[in-house]
Amino acid sequence: MITQEYVNDIAYKIVGCAIEVHKHLGPGLLESIYESCLIDELENSGLNVKSQIHVPVIYKNKNLGGLLKLDLLVNDLIIVELKSVETIIPVFRAQLLSYLKLTGKPKGLLINFNCENISREGLVPLVTEEFAKLPKLSVTQWP
Repeated sequence: MITQEYVNDIAYKIVGCAIEVHKHLGPGLLESIYESCLIDELENSGLNVKSQIHVPVIYKNKNLGGLLKLDLLVNDLIIVELKSVETIIPVFRAQLLSYLKLTGKPKGLLINFNCENISREGLVPLVTEEFAKLPKLSVTQWP
């Protein structure tokens, strides 16, 4: 059963992998380099990663033919939007929120590698109503 705890555990692993990549490469490189390294790190951590996923835009139950392109989709639950920019601006948050809404995924992570410390200044976690609908904790059944 998918729970908020499970989704948060995966997000925690993703952030740990991003910190590991940042520790080895530092800031200032192209987003595509960070993406390749992060994919490798995530897969080595046992996570299922899809990159550059094309998602159709559905408007009022109608496919209008437009496509979104997600940077990463991890375990079919968490969208990871990568940046290598001077500053995280509000439109990046809005972009990730739109991706989450249109795909129905419960959580997204906006990660900016062009910073000194990812966990302090380069990370924006976002959740949706889908996340709020999930049970908080996994229930252990006693024999």
